[in-house]
Amino acid sequence: MATLTVPASVPPVAEDCEQLHKAFEGWGTNEKLIISVLAHRDAAHRRAIRRAYAEKYGKELLRALGDEIHGKFERAVILWTLDPAERDAVLASEEAKKWHPGGRALVEIACARTPAQLFAARQAYHDRFKRSLEEDVAAHVTGDFRKLLVPLVSAYRYDGPEVNTSLAHSEAKILHENIHKKAYSDEEVIRILTTRSKAQLLATFNSYKDQFDHPINKDLKADPKDEFLATLRAIIRCFTCPDRYFEKVLRLALGGMGTDEDDLTRVVATRAEVDLKLIKEAYQKRNSVPLERAVAKDTTRDYEDILLALLGAE
Repeated sequence: MATLTVPASVPPVAEDCEQLHKAFEGWGTNEKLIISVLAHRDAAHRRAIRRAYAEKYGKELLRALGDEIHGKFERAVILWTLDPAERDAVLASEEAKKWHPGGRALVEIACARTPAQLFAARQAYHDRFKRSLEEDVAAHVTGDFRKLLVPLVSAYRYDGPEVNTSLAHSEAKILHENIHKKAYSDEEVIRILTTRSKAQLLATFNSYKDQFDHPINKDLKADPKDEFLATLRAIIRCFTCPDRYFEKVLRLALGGMGTDEDDLTRVVATRAEVDLKLIKEAYQKRNSVPLERAVAKDTTRDYEDILLALLGAE
């Protein structure tokens, strides 16, 4: 499901470090060499490269990269090079501090990761920022969004396959009653969405459809301009069909008058080692255009090259 391509025989870490250092030497930076190394190494290899580079050259690799490259290309390279948990911590911090209702990074980190991955991101947040993620979300997010997002990022859900069908049936009714009353931020709605396991939530959403003859997200489109409802739909989509959720993020990022590089970079960097192949398939099915072609049309130069490399383009 990943699009990341790694050589059958990965060069020694020391050799990768030498190649990267070589890319930084001289009057100009060899961006293609940076891409050829970092865009074709998995998280464990990138972690080892960062450690070895600092030991050999006395400078953190991310700082060396920041001194040599800039703009959209720098952000893509830095986000990709970060350890996944550390990357999530950085993305979560950025969104919490610059919170706006249309933000999706916190929802993705809370709902499109496993419970263990969310826990690792929270630990990385502690280490990097000397505060808790939930503390910063509570400090910067207000109103109903705070009621929803603080418990969402604080959760440590059960990750097993077991399902209580009678509970799914009763909680589907609770969700329907509150949605019917437009009590979208009711404590019971938030409790269900922020505490139940993925398997239990899927059972609840299926029960909702069986009992009321349409999906829950259809009822949550009562006001398409309501960002709180859009956030609830995003949470449900991340649990039920993450490939289609991320396809839509990419479609919106690449459509319209301009390209949303933040969303484009975030999705490619966070999903290349996970399920970007499925997202590519969903994109082509929905848009009748390969994702690589859409990216190439909307991006240029080194930024285009690293995105295409992470997309697995030949």
